[in-house]
Amino acid sequence: MADIEVQPDGVRVTARAGETVLAALFRSGYGYRVGCRRGGCALCKVDLIEGAVDYPAVVAATVLTDQERRDGTCLTCRAVPRGDVVVRLRDERLKVVLPFLHAAAARRARGGPDTT
Repeated sequence: MADIEVQPDGVRVTARAGETVLAALFRSGYGYRVGCRRGGCALCKVDLIEGAVDYPAVVAATVLTDQERRDGTCLTCRAVPRGDVVVRLRDERLKVVLPFLHAAAARRARGGPDTT
């Protein structure tokens, strides 16, 4: 498991083993403007500030170039954290899209029962 911190909001969620950054956010009740969720549109790009990610599924070089990877760009729909990471949204802010999942994630963060 890996902790994901999202700036500028300061939100923290936990990714399960093999889970993408975007999937961990959605599972915790958060969302932001994304597109295809398959690595083809590049709308979910964020800046990777700390940590490292892997891309177990192929990502086209036209969507995420080698230079972008070196510069710290992360495609959240395909990026699986290697450990704790900090990402920064570019033009968006996180939104609570599923309040009941958000509440369950907050309980887990405090060490309470997982009811999801």
